[in-house]
Amino acid sequence: MSEEILINVTPRETRVALVENGVLQEIFIERARRRGLVGNIYRGTVCRVLPGMQAAFVDIGLERAAFLHASDIMTRLPGNGEADTGSVGDISSLLHEGQDITVQVIKDPLGTKGARLTTQVTIPSRFLVFIPRVTNVGISQKIEDEAERIRLRDLIQLFMTDDESGGYIARTAAEGASAEALRADMIFLRKLWTSINEREACTSPGSAVYEDLPLSIRVMRDLLDDQIEKIRIDSRESYQRVKQFAEQFMPGLQAQIEYYPGERPIFDLYGVEDEIHKALERKVQLKSGGYLIFDQTEAMTTVDVNTGGYVGHRNLEETIFKTNLEAAQAIARQLRLRNLGGIIIVDFIDMVDEEHKRQVLRALEKSLVKDHAKTHISEVSTLGLVEMTRKRTRESLEHVLCEVCPTCGGRASLKTPESVCYEIFREILREARQFDAQQLLVLASQEVVDLLLDEESDGLADLEAFIDKPIKFQVEALYTQEQYDVVPM
Repeated sequence: MSEEILINVTPRETRVALVENGVLQEIFIERARRRGLVGNIYRGTVCRVLPGMQAAFVDIGLERAAFLHASDIMTRLPGNGEADTGSVGDISSLLHEGQDITVQVIKDPLGTKGARLTTQVTIPSRFLVFIPRVTNVGISQKIEDEAERIRLRDLIQLFMTDDESGGYIARTAAEGASAEALRADMIFLRKLWTSINEREACTSPGSAVYEDLPLSIRVMRDLLDDQIEKIRIDSRESYQRVKQFAEQFMPGLQAQIEYYPGERPIFDLYGVEDEIHKALERKVQLKSGGYLIFDQTEAMTTVDVNTGGYVGHRNLEETIFKTNLEAAQAIARQLRLRNLGGIIIVDFIDMVDEEHKRQVLRALEKSLVKDHAKTHISEVSTLGLVEMTRKRTRESLEHVLCEVCPTCGGRASLKTPESVCYEIFREILREARQFDAQQLLVLASQEVVDLLLDEESDGLADLEAFIDKPIKFQVEALYTQEQYDVVPM
């Protein structure tokens, strides 16, 4: 399988696309005004403690106070000073209002919610994650070879000094890494943590102590593996910066990094722009003729699978099964592309055969293997729904690129001109009874005024006769279909 990373850099925005076999799988967007906060370390002040929620709100200098749950607060065991990550203490005994604490962002602000915090600081590098306040050595679960797991654990423990405080987790990228590379990573992480400690001492509350790497470098650290054949960058400055990073941390992978000097935009060349536009639509067309409908709400994301124009050849059950199999693969790609997280409900077409259900679930699980976000899939429920969760750390693609429609307010529907006409009739009655006016002026959109003067003219005439006042109309070009005013004159 051929994989490429495309990096498009402009002064105000950086976009990174992960392409597999010519098909866009993931898109990452970072803007200068709204940089992602995950991984950043702040010096914060506790502004509110909520015992009823076992949580606290912490001011870290953002627009909204960040959220810190008791389960994300590390405590020290008496006697040995070792951090206890298993138990959850009472929030009132752990924090108090006005207290200064060092925290790390684990989830960006999403919608109306503030950032999610933890006091368990972790610092990632290419092969390792450094956890300063524990002494454990962990290995990524995606490394399945037991011999390799033992090798990595032994190497990490070998390079850990006796006076060193802190533990390590070997990342998936560490599989097959040399001892020298692991040791270099550990030295780098220890130096970085020392500098963070020094900065922390002189940082005022509400300020950043440490900010994670920019997106172009972060992608190199987190996504680059043996599957990636090329990294193409359309900015010479960013290309040099990425090249330097690779020379220091990934010397064997420098050959894959290329500068793209072409006149045609790199995202247009690979069809990425079109895929981004399609990812913002509700409907996703399947090759067979079926289609998917994605609806993103505050509580969850729902996915509906439909056969559409696909009629099959053998029987109904076979048609449904083939549509669901294709849908499972398409859904996995769309979840990554749209960066949908939280609770996800998939309404597959109802299947009778239990084996078909198992195969569709396996297809969905297999398609999500390469997903960098953690997912959990349940069995098919009694209602024929598949419930799953996907870890959410940043805003979805729709929330990054779009905002709520000012016309409909996010409802995705408008009142019909007919409904607005009848509302105007009721408002006219209220105004006529409340004010002693000579006449009434109605301001409304073109569609509504046309309907009032045409199809609803009989009702309008009856209303004028009832209130014994003339009614005049004026078209307001800036009014939406739902907007109107009744002015007594």
